[in-house]
Amino acid sequence: MTLRLRLLLAFAFISVFTAVAVAGAGYVRARDAIVQRAQDKAVVETTNRVEQLYPLPARPPDLLALERIAGRVSGPEGSALATAAGISAGSMDPAVITPQLRTHVANGYVGWQRVSYFGSVWLVVGMQLRVSGAGQFGSSAESGIEVYVLRPFTAETEVINELARNAWLIGGAGLVVALGLGLLAAQGVLRPVRALRLAAFRLGQGDLSARVAVRGRDELTDVASTFNSTAAALEHHVLELRRMEADARRFVADVSHELRTPLAAMTAVTDVLDAETAALPGVAGQAARLVNRETQNLTRLVNDLIEVTRFDSGTAALALDDVDVAEVVLATLRMRGFEVRTDLPSGVRARLDPRRLDVIVANLVGNALRHGAPPVSVRLWTVGSDLVIEVADSGGGLAEEVLPHVFARFYKADSARGRSEGSGLGLAIAWENARLHGGTLTAANRPGGGAVFTLRLPVGGAP
Repeated sequence: MTLRLRLLLAFAFISVFTAVAVAGAGYVRARDAIVQRAQDKAVVETTNRVEQLYPLPARPPDLLALERIAGRVSGPEGSALATAAGISAGSMDPAVITPQLRTHVANGYVGWQRVSYFGSVWLVVGMQLRVSGAGQFGSSAESGIEVYVLRPFTAETEVINELARNAWLIGGAGLVVALGLGLLAAQGVLRPVRALRLAAFRLGQGDLSARVAVRGRDELTDVASTFNSTAAALEHHVLELRRMEADARRFVADVSHELRTPLAAMTAVTDVLDAETAALPGVAGQAARLVNRETQNLTRLVNDLIEVTRFDSGTAALALDDVDVAEVVLATLRMRGFEVRTDLPSGVRARLDPRRLDVIVANLVGNALRHGAPPVSVRLWTVGSDLVIEVADSGGGLAEEVLPHVFARFYKADSARGRSEGSGLGLAIAWENARLHGGTLTAANRPGGGAVFTLRLPVGGAP
């Protein structure tokens, strides 16, 4: 649910609750006042008409007397019923008188009650008639006559219904106004939020100059100011890191190129020493072989560093050629003397850089032979428009914590390994060469044990 919708729903809920509470309370109070006033008026009018009947004759009432009483108290809009000693007279339907009202009147009280009659609301008022001076010491006594008056409650009901309609109309109008105000408020609140979102998106895309305009003095202004200061600090740190990274890359590139010339001379000398190691005495021969081996390792490290700087600077390029992939892989294995199992069907042709494919395969197979266990296998097949080369060993595999970092530069799974066992750049260079071709290089563990590296390259060359 969007923030705008949540704000609108909140405004709508508040407005509906407020409108219902205010309009409902006003409606209830007005309705009660109207009903009470109407009931009081009806009771007073009925009482006044009854008082006009006094003094009552002391003799027991007959049907004619009850008819006269009912006719005088009924009024122009209603009907009446007079009862005494089981005799009833009048135009009022006795069925509308409830037992509760009869009991209340029989106890000597004036009672009234709203009833439903012919689909509308009517008011029934009942009371007893008393005979003045008929009781002990001249007090009034019960005459045995009960009078009930039925009068319509239609006008009051219409007023109450009109109040209800007005309450609903006011509530609906309040809801519409609240939604409009909520929409305006949401626009005002969401405008800086949208600006923050856009600036954060630009910042995430690498635009370190993204900032938010600061207006007003509310909480969102504080958020915008904090965002701007954070973005400025981030820009400063990122630019500083980029400068330091560029300096480091330039230093590595410069040192690597400067080392090539003395290394070339050292390599020539160590080659001569290597040819004479057999004739040198024990310690001297061991030293000569050590120098030769370390010179080769240093040469390989310098070449790897130069290759890495080409990837970082974006100057690495492909020299594409249509080749038989199996022939390139077999040439790599023969040239380095790798003894592995192969499943390399001929006729699989692809457009790629054979020198970089040679580097990838050599690094993968060399890594498997050094850190895995024989037998090491190399397989080739095609899947759709991709060729797949798999290099697997039968060792203990890669630890789970190693897998995410296996292609990181200078990463070594075993921290105890000596520097002569590899520079830590071989797999990183293989991964970069795969990426340069528009392919992928992944590492995993086989279910039966051992690590497996899978190279996937497009047959038609880099996109």
